[in-house]
Amino acid sequence: MNKPQPELRAAYRVFRAISTRWMDNDAYGHVNNVIYYSWFDTAVNAYLIEQGVLDVAQGQTIGLVIETQCNYFSPLAFPQTIEAGIRVAQLGKSSVRYELGLFAQDAPLTAAKGHFIHVYVDRETRRPTPLPHPLKKVLEQLI
Repeated sequence: MNKPQPELRAAYRVFRAISTRWMDNDAYGHVNNVIYYSWFDTAVNAYLIEQGVLDVAQGQTIGLVIETQCNYFSPLAFPQTIEAGIRVAQLGKSSVRYELGLFAQDAPLTAAKGHFIHVYVDRETRRPTPLPHPLKKVLEQLI
């Protein structure tokens, strides 16, 4: 298996700025690993809300995370602005593999990169459902 490597900004389709917080740092003086997953979730869901294809309060279709992974290359710490790059690697009938790169502000290479997979389900039944057409159109732009 090849060792994961940092990636350039050009590998990602859209970016979202995220401010670090004092509480993000751990006892070792850098952002704790669990915070990276929060940034992944924040970047993708904020983007989908801004695009008008995610209604977290009343939407009939919701995304449930079934898999996550992250590789770390260089530390991030408070106070820094993080830039989260987003792309879609796989678009299925009811699932999406989002890939994210986390960059220190203006840095050329990812400090961390990872992915998560959403399976989109009916809010009531929690059974997989085909991606709504407006969501699919937005996601296709991230491929």
